[in-house]
Amino acid sequence: MIRRKNYTARVQRALSRNPIVALIGPRQCGKTTLAREFLRESDTSYFDLEDPVVAQAFTNPMSTLSPLKGLVIIDEAQRQPELFPVLRVLADRKDAGAQFLILGSASPELSRQASESLAGRIETIEMSGFSLAEIDESQWHPLWLRGSFPRSFLASSDADSQEWRKQFVRTFVERDVAQLGFRIAPAALGRFWTMLSHYHGQIWNGSEIASSMGVSPQTSRNYLDALEQTFMVRRLLPWHVNVGKRLVKSPKIYFRDSGLFHTLQAIDSIERLTAHPKMGASWEGFALEQILQQFPGEEAYFYAVHSGSELDLYLPQYDLGFEIKRKDAPKRTRSMEITLKDLQLKKLCVVYPGNRSYSLGERIQAVPLSANLRDLVD
Repeated sequence: MIRRKNYTARVQRALSRNPIVALIGPRQCGKTTLAREFLRESDTSYFDLEDPVVAQAFTNPMSTLSPLKGLVIIDEAQRQPELFPVLRVLADRKDAGAQFLILGSASPELSRQASESLAGRIETIEMSGFSLAEIDESQWHPLWLRGSFPRSFLASSDADSQEWRKQFVRTFVERDVAQLGFRIAPAALGRFWTMLSHYHGQIWNGSEIASSMGVSPQTSRNYLDALEQTFMVRRLLPWHVNVGKRLVKSPKIYFRDSGLFHTLQAIDSIERLTAHPKMGASWEGFALEQILQQFPGEEAYFYAVHSGSELDLYLPQYDLGFEIKRKDAPKRTRSMEITLKDLQLKKLCVVYPGNRSYSLGERIQAVPLSANLRDLVD
């Protein structure tokens, strides 16, 4: 219910401002389920372009769409590139009686067409899987282990969840990537994705990965681009500011779904996870995504100096920083004090898996990951 209300409200607000709204996100994250909620309205039409019959009707999209009124939902919109110029014409009609909600799993074509054909007419909302705010607080360990995809999180057992994720990885590599417009050999991408899991939470080193795979650095970047554009990985850029110090200038790489990371690392239980050498990196990536879900669409960076001081997450528009710690009672450190001064932060939050907030000193506060972090700025 919380999930539906949250995203439904965001879509409704976006439609009040724009004739076209794009709801994008990874496959199986719940976009279609959410869109079907709008079908309760009498003047709503729904088209799934994965259906061959519907796709055939869209060989002439102008004839299909121009008579319609109300909300028109088009699922898997990236399958029909010729659709976007038609949407532009329909959105610009003086007597336009229709608005359009288009759903997509992201692809080069969808991004290009949306930016070129629909500039000034479209608002994009990115949808993720479950967040801590949408589940019972006692279930955060299963969410961390299984990841945020609804079918993985809601599986009847950890074994069933792991099997679902294995099949997701296989289908994604063998079918979905090609359907989304990426020309990458499935075996090469699967090998790259598994190798990338060993770099989760680390600075990107494309040359090292390329050398290990026997491909060029440009090819490894192309593989990374494909995984980023399909919401499988996050490339977190470093913040550059003139502080007279040698700053880290390469991005960090994170898996956006902790469950997929665990699958590629062969972690199938919470016991294996807590004993695994990648446990700290897993927690950092999981916490990072949970934080960013509370600040949708905002610019985000990390900050690191070669001498050692760093900040896991920086939101410059709020002068707000986050340090992620998997400790029962994190403490103030010298690195925090340096970063607080370097970035002139209004507040630095130390996010940890506890259940209470407490002060660590002036402008530094320990905050549970389950807290409403928007309260820090609103």
